[in-house]
Amino acid sequence: MKTWLNESNHTVVFTGAGMSTESGLPDFRSANQGLWNQKDPSKIASTDALNNNVEVFIEFYRTRVLSVKDYKPHEGHHILADWEKQGLVHSIITQNVDGFHQEAGSQNVAELHGTLTKLHCQSCGREYNSEEYVNQEYYCVCGGILRPSITLFGETLPQDAFQFALSEAEKADLFIVLGSSLSVSPANQFPLIAKDNGARLVIVNRDPTELDAYADKIIHGREIGEVLKEWNS
Repeated sequence: MKTWLNESNHTVVFTGAGMSTESGLPDFRSANQGLWNQKDPSKIASTDALNNNVEVFIEFYRTRVLSVKDYKPHEGHHILADWEKQGLVHSIITQNVDGFHQEAGSQNVAELHGTLTKLHCQSCGREYNSEEYVNQEYYCVCGGILRPSITLFGETLPQDAFQFALSEAEKADLFIVLGSSLSVSPANQFPLIAKDNGARLVIVNRDPTELDAYADKIIHGREIGEVLKEWNS
């Protein structure tokens, strides 16, 4: 694998929830996790909730913001950041909203679903740090509601991040998936776009994915940080 990294002219890494859960962060989509327990995410994490049930929306997202602050990037995040500095990795496309890649030092990150580290006013768009939620400050100076800068149910993916990810997938000659089931569209199209453009596809995920048949290398049942450390040796 180190040979493939060294040979590659443009390596793109795609990360999903499995990358974050190794930091201890709960996978909020899992059925057995408390955040979604007895709750319908489409009714809480949605534009409808933001507009019509704002107290429940804010309570839920304040819990998520506080939860993210309890955890830190793991060794795998730091290895990817180091690889970027060495020119071995050129960009990261992530489905995660915790900001751990940037916290570890990665620069070229496309956050497909936005980030919990920032807030913005739903009315005027002014940006704030997520500390506002920690301090229970929920309104902009204009009077508008502050909301996390993430993609809610009922919203499209941020176009800047999507277009950057598309461009990177098309340029990749090595595309590495870390911790994603590759079941969410349109994000799961990026590995296929890379493959169609001649890239080698590597998938590291605890369980089989829907795109394993297209991969040149598959690793199941192992910690991502452990695999990256092995490749880094």
